[in-house]
Order: sequence, then C-alpha cells, then structure tokens
Amino acid sequence: MSDSDDDLAEMRRLRDSQTYKSPPKNNSKAGDEAENKKNAQRNQMESAPAKSLPTDSESMDMAAMMGFSGFGKKAKNFDFTQMFEQAKRGVQERTAPVTEVTKNTEPGADDDSDDDDMIGPPLPPGFPAAGESDERKKETDSSSEDEEEEDDNDLAKKIPASHEITLNHGDKSVSAVTLDPSGSRLVTGGYDYDVKFWDFAAMDSSFKSFRKFQPAPGHQIRNLQYSITGDNVLIASGNCQAKVVDRDGFEVMECVKGDMYIVDMARTKGHVAMLNGACWNPKVKGEFITCSNDGTLRLWDVNVALKHVNLIKFKSSNGRKTIPTCCTFSRDGKLVGSPCQDGTIQLWDLKKPFVRPTFLQKTGHAVGSDTSCICFSYDNKNFATRGGDDTLKLWDLRNFKRPVNVAEGLENFYPVMDCVFSPDDKMVLTSRAVRKGQEGSLVFLDRESFEVVTEMNCGPASALRCLWHPKLNQIIAGFANGEAKVFFDPTKSHRGAKLCVVKKKRREKEADVVRNEHIITPLMKRSRRNRKEEPTEMLAYKKRLKDRRNPIKSKMPEPPLLRGTGGRMAVGGSTLAQYVAKTIATQKPQDITDPREAFLRHAKEAEENPLWIAPAYAKTQPHTIFAEPDSDEEEEEDETPAKKTKT
Repeated sequence: MSDSDDDLAEMRRLRDSQTYKSPPKNNSKAGDEAENKKNAQRNQMESAPAKSLPTDSESMDMAAMMGFSGFGKKAKNFDFTQMFEQAKRGVQERTAPVTEVTKNTEPGADDDSDDDDMIGPPLPPGFPAAGESDERKKETDSSSEDEEEEDDNDLAKKIPASHEITLNHGDKSVSAVTLDPSGSRLVTGGYDYDVKFWDFAAMDSSFKSFRKFQPAPGHQIRNLQYSITGDNVLIASGNCQAKVVDRDGFEVMECVKGDMYIVDMARTKGHVAMLNGACWNPKVKGEFITCSNDGTLRLWDVNVALKHVNLIKFKSSNGRKTIPTCCTFSRDGKLVGSPCQDGTIQLWDLKKPFVRPTFLQKTGHAVGSDTSCICFSYDNKNFATRGGDDTLKLWDLRNFKRPVNVAEGLENFYPVMDCVFSPDDKMVLTSRAVRKGQEGSLVFLDRESFEVVTEMNCGPASALRCLWHPKLNQIIAGFANGEAKVFFDPTKSHRGAKLCVVKKKRREKEADVVRNEHIITPLMKRSRRNRKEEPTEMLAYKKRLKDRRNPIKSKMPEPPLLRGTGGRMAVGGSTLAQYVAKTIATQKPQDITDPREAFLRHAKEAEENPLWIAPAYAKTQPHTIFAEPDSDEEEEEDETPAKKTKT
C-alpha cells in the first residue's frame, strides 16, 4: 500500500504543478482580463468538485488519477439579477468614453445630464433629439399648411403653363379641339375641312398626326367632341349631316338629311341647314344633340341614324323662328342649353314636353350677335356664356334673372370662341380675339369675382378654341394661324404632352430596293448576237419596243386627220357641223340687197336646165301661168298700215 500511496501523491503533485503553471504574460490588457477569467473559472471548477466528490479515499484517488472532477453531470444554476447587473455595467463601460467625447466637443452642454440612463451609441450629427424632433415636426406641418393656404389664395400658381408644344394642323384656323376622357388622343379640326388625330403615347418630338381625313369635303369643321367612353368622336361640320367616327377615324354613322321643301321642321327626319354645334350626353351612352340654322335642336341615337329621336323648335319672344348658335348638356344630363341669335338663352328639361323652355333669359346677350359658347361648371350650379358682344357672363340656375358676374372688353370676331372652367371650378378660361399681327392671349378669370388672375400671351394669332383637361391638367388651344398648342407643367401635369416631349425623332428608314439595271450594247458584233445566246432581258426589251409601235397594243390615240376620209372632214374639223360652221363663218357676204334680183339671176339657168318643177309640168302646162291678183287685194296693198283695222 505504501508504494501505491507514493504513486498517488506523485501524480497529484505533477497535476498541481501543470495546472497552476503561470503562462507567459501578455502585454495587452484584453489578454490579462481573459486570463483572469479563465483562472477564476478553473478555481471555481476545482472548488466545486471537492464538495461533490464522495468521502471515501478510493474514489477521490481514482478521480484524481483519471483527471476529472466528479461522476455525472450537474445542472446549472442562473442568477438573473446578477446577470442584469453585469449587462448594465458592461453597457456603461462601453458608452462611458463616448459620452465624455461628446461632452468635450459640444460647448454649452449640460454637465448635470444623466449619462447612465442612455443606452446605445449617440445619434449621428444632423438628427434631432427626442424633444427637438416633435418641435421640428410641428414647425414643418405648420409651414406646409401655410404653403397650401398660399397656393389656394394664389390662383396663378395653379395654371399649368410653364411649358408648351406646338402641333401644326394646317394653314387655316383651328376651329375645334377635343381630348378623350383618358387624355391619350387629341383630335383637331379646322377651316381647311380636315380632321387630324394625334396620339401622345405614340408621337415623338416631331409631333406628327397619325390620321387625316375630310368628313365633309368643302365644309368647315364647327365642333368636335369625344363620347363619355372615348370610343367615338362626334363631328359637326358646315353641312346639315352630323357624323360619328370611331377612335381611328372610320365612320360609324351619319345622320339623315331632311327634306328642305317641307315647311314644318317637325315633319322632316333631319336637319336641312348648316350645323352650328353638337354635344354628347354625359350620362347616356350613344345619345347626342345637334343644332342647326333651320331653327331646331334634334336629339339623336347612334344606333338609329334614319330619324331623330326628339326635336326642339326655338322661337323668339314675338313667336318667330330663331337660330340656335351652339348647344350643350348640363353635367347631370338633365338640361339642354342653347343661346340664340335674338339674344335669348333657353334651357330645356329633357323629362318635360318641349312646349316652352324651362329656363328663359330674354336679355342674355346683344340681339343679332352670335353667342359662341355655353359651358356648365363641374358642380352644375353655374354656367358661362361667351357672347358675340365682347362679354363673358356667369349665370346661376337658382337665380336666373340676372348674371352673377360680367366681364367686358373681351373681343370676339369668330363664331367659335370658347370658355371653359378649371378642374377645381375656381377659374374661368377664355380667349381674346386680336387683329392680324397682334399678340393673342388666354385670359384666366376668378370665378367668384371675375377679376383677371392672369393674361397669358400665346403668339401672333387669336386663340379660338380652348380646353382644360381635368385628368391631365393640361390646356389645349387652337389658333387662327393653323396651330394647336398644348400647355403643361412637368410637376403639376400628368402624362399627355409629357410622353412625347422626351422621345427623340425617329430616323426614316431607307427603302432596301435593289435596282436591276439592264446594260444594252447595240454595238456588239453580229456574229455573237445570236438569238439563242441573247439573255431573256434583251428579248423582253425588244418585245416591248415592238409592242410600242403597234397602235392597238399600245392603245395609241388617233392622230389628227390630214385628209378627209370616211365622212370626216380634215379641213373644217372632225364633224360636219364644225365644217359647215367654219365655211359659213369664213364666207364673204354678197352685196345683194334685193331678194327679187337674187332669185332672177338664176332664172336663165333654170329655164335652160330645168331640174325640179319644169320637167313635171312639161306636158300638161308647157307655158307657165301665174295667178293674177284680185282687185280687193290690190286695194288692201295700196292702203297705208295706219289705216288698217286691227283684227
């Protein structure tokens, strides 16, 4: 037993010397801390097994010899409070030097601030603190509200007119413009009888239309309008028949023409005079109205082209026929409005019989002037009329006795001058007509006061038609010089003209055509010009020359006659009538004034060579016997014409 005890003691001494042998020192502070932690863990592990080991000496000696602290696995115990304290101290240690730097770099900082409560690194420069962020948010919100209020008060900033593009329609005035509800296609019409289609999505910066046609050749275009669905376009031209075409310009229907010899216009199926306007129903698909110089307004259906659906006769205050100059629907589609040449403004309810107008204003504009436009506001409470008496008037349906506002001094030389409302119903847009060489302009008026918000110059021509699209927020205007301009703002407008401005012009593709030119060598030697050896092109060329000389195959016209053949006269012309006329015209007149002498000069020749009468009476009456005049006839011849009685 003594030997074994000695061996165990020796093993313990060796193990203790290896376990507690100090490693080489590390200069870094982090290395010292790591080594201290390892030593503390090792001491804890060595101290814990001493309590858990059995008391008998054999088991203790065996554990020491095997090199482990005990038998079995012991459950770990966690002290949460201690762990939280350690984590807190670790965070404070990491953030302590950073907070000191911030204190030194920021002058005027509060030394009494509690750095122990701050967890995590500080915010980057430029970010506000917790209290400052709320104050800044309040300031930004208040400033944005102030800017919105300023924009609402300043109506001029809402006008999208910072940029413009020019579409060349033709040489004459653009008298009609319209945009589809989506704002992708524009249609223009003018006094040159043409209608052009423009596609903003497919156009490039060259601004060329993709279709052009004449719906009524020889008639000016008076009005154009897209349907509420955008699939059809209504065209009112200078003739008496309105036409509906699809989005690509192909005809869908054409209204029937009335009988001009019928006095009662209600008994005709269509208009009999020039159209002045047309408009789609904003609520009923396929329904539209037209007005004409025959004094009627007719309601049509696209599916029924042979007869109008309903008719309205316009009469003046004295009961005579008057002519409507334009027409439109209200926004809800319940009313039809039309000003007339006698100065009246008549509104009709479609649900009531068309006996008398629902609303009548007898002194709307000057008598004899053409009111060129009537337009309802988007809230359907007011409507504006552009008169030929150089005025623009705003009316209220709730008080129709007098206009709400009147703007004067707006010259109007054309029967198609427009007026429209802005998409937010706060402004009214119209144009001012000018003489040749002057600057045309668009006039923006405040709806409430009718004060001029701004007047925008547009070039050396009058703006006839104008349109403010609510979805695109772009303004389209047609001018008297044949141009159509689109005004927009890159920030306030959407799509439309913005799509085609950024596109580059497309290069024209050269036609890949290979010309097969035939080389003809007439000086080739006869020996080599064998017919079998000649190419097919040469044979075809010779055949064409031979056919060219043939008058039947080449359909050669007949040459002029040099000699008269086949009953045709070459001298006097190709017909007998021309020959006789020419010979009579060139014959010199004879100086014989007495007709008796003219006959008697042929008497001798007639006696010698009788041809007609003498041979017939040669046997029965060889000597000619003439009738002797009576005495009564001689007396009548002696009387003067004044003494003869009238019978």
